[in-house]
Amino acid sequence: MNINIVMSGALAEGRALGIVDDYLDAAKDEVASQGYANVMGNLNASIRNPTPYYETQVTVDRTASDRVVHDRGVIYGPWLEGVGSRNYPVTSFKGYHSFRRATAELEKQAPRLCERVLPPYLNRMG
Repeated sequence: MNINIVMSGALAEGRALGIVDDYLDAAKDEVASQGYANVMGNLNASIRNPTPYYETQVTVDRTASDRVVHDRGVIYGPWLEGVGSRNYPVTSFKGYHSFRRATAELEKQAPRLCERVLPPYLNRMG
């Protein structure tokens, strides 16, 4: 008696790891985009007399394994965040905490965002 086994699909054909890598990139991009939106929303809600310079410096950098939302090292960025040496007690300004608030919001949003981008990659798995 002969038994024939036919294996097919992404796992059997060696495509699964590439699909997972593609999904992880898409999920990181989605989460980073939302993180950027959160920071900008916090800044827009907090800054009373905005000048566009600081907001134009907030960006998302993509590395091989991570996405980072930052302010390109603007010298007064730590002061605006509230972690600079010139914040309270030197001045009464305690900072906007835009990045910290954005991080807290993003931790709650990330699972939903990752689920939202998943379906096409599941379809590719077969």
